[in-house]
Amino acid sequence: MSWSERQQGMLRAMGLRLWSPPAAPGVTPHSPRVPPAQLAAAPQAGLAVPPPPAPLVPALGRAQVARAASGVGQMDWPALREAVASCRACTLCDSRKQTVFGVGHPQAHWLVVGEAPGEQEDQTGEPFVGPAGQLLDRMLAALQLSRATDGPAPPEQRVYIVNTLKCRPPRNRNPQPEELAQCEPFLVRQIELLQPRLILAMGRFAVQSLLRTDEAIGRLRGRVHQYQGVPLVVTYHPAYLLRNLADKARAWDDLCLAASVAEREDGSGP
Repeated sequence: MSWSERQQGMLRAMGLRLWSPPAAPGVTPHSPRVPPAQLAAAPQAGLAVPPPPAPLVPALGRAQVARAASGVGQMDWPALREAVASCRACTLCDSRKQTVFGVGHPQAHWLVVGEAPGEQEDQTGEPFVGPAGQLLDRMLAALQLSRATDGPAPPEQRVYIVNTLKCRPPRNRNPQPEELAQCEPFLVRQIELLQPRLILAMGRFAVQSLLRTDEAIGRLRGRVHQYQGVPLVVTYHPAYLLRNLADKARAWDDLCLAASVAEREDGSGP
C-alpha cells in the first residue's frame, strides 16, 4: 500500500516507522516484489501479481491520525483556540465568517455540548446565541448556572459551552461525517483541558459524537451515560425545543437529572 506524503507525515508524528520490502534483483523500486517460489511456479504466459500486503499500521480513525499529526493533544487553551481559528481541514473554512471555539469559565464543572454553529453564532463567534441560546440561558439560570467567565460564582455553578463543529455548515445543513471527524480532536482536547464533572449533550450530532451511537435521543435520555469516565446526560437541543414545545417538560426533567448527578459528583448531594 502506498502512502501519500501527508499520510507519511502523520505516521511519523505518531512515532510509527514506515516499512518497505527490499527490492529484489531485476525489480524496480516501484514494482511489486514477487517471492522466488511464485516466480518459479508462474506460467510462461504471464505472472499473477499478489495483492499488496495489509498496512502495518492499525486501523485508526481519521480524527486520531489528525490529532496525533497536529499535536492537538498537547495544546493549552490559547494554542488550542489559535488552532481552531486557523483550521482549514475541511471545506467549511471557505464559507465561515469566523470559527466558534466555545465560551465559559475554564474551570467550570458543567460542559454543555451542542451541534453546529448557526448564522448568528457564525457572526458573533460564540455558541448558543439568538433564540436557542436565550432559551438555554433561561434553563441554566433556573438551576443557578451561568456561562459567564467572570463574577463570584463558584466553579460548580459555571458552565462551559462548545459545539461539536467549530464552523457553520452552509445554510445550516446537517454536519457531514468528515466534518465532524476533522473537528473531533478539538472537542476531545477541550474536554481534557476542562475536566468537567458532568457533560450535557444537546442534540443528535452531539450525542452521536460523544456516545458513538445512532439511537434516537428519546431512547437515550432519562439515564446517565459515561464519556471517558465523566457522567453524561442526553437531552434535546434548544433549537428543537423552540419548534416542539411539548418536549420542554422532558428537557427540564433531563436538566434536573443532570443537576442531581452534578451535586453527587461535587459531594454536596446524597
